[in-house]
Amino acid sequence: MVHVLGSRVLLTPADPERSRAFYGGTLGLAVHREFGTGPDRGTVYFLGGGFLEVSGRAEGPPAPGLRLWLQVADAQAAYEELLARGAEVLRPPLREPWGLIEMWIADPDGVRIALVEVPADHPLRFRPGTD
Repeated sequence: MVHVLGSRVLLTPADPERSRAFYGGTLGLAVHREFGTGPDRGTVYFLGGGFLEVSGRAEGPPAPGLRLWLQVADAQAAYEELLARGAEVLRPPLREPWGLIEMWIADPDGVRIALVEVPADHPLRFRPGTD
């Protein structure tokens, strides 16, 4: 068995400065660490229980199946804040048939990002043996 001690999503954008402006400014992610120098330097952002590293420069678009899933406390508040910051909102918050409230945005390279609220009555909040 592989004993995983940590993990992060690695994202190589077409325009690193534009992506750092989006993830650090528009989305408001806190910086965990930075490394290297110059325009292609790396920045690692906190993603709740994980990390997102934006580093290097890609020649083409990211993998078409790449998606990010970010849990937020309040999807409607996130929607209003991101609209005000100029984020590309693909879909406003909606309660899905599976009970989660989801909205979708896109980063500057078109990477789709789900912002998901887990309502208090959703089974993901159920913990056996607790009241």
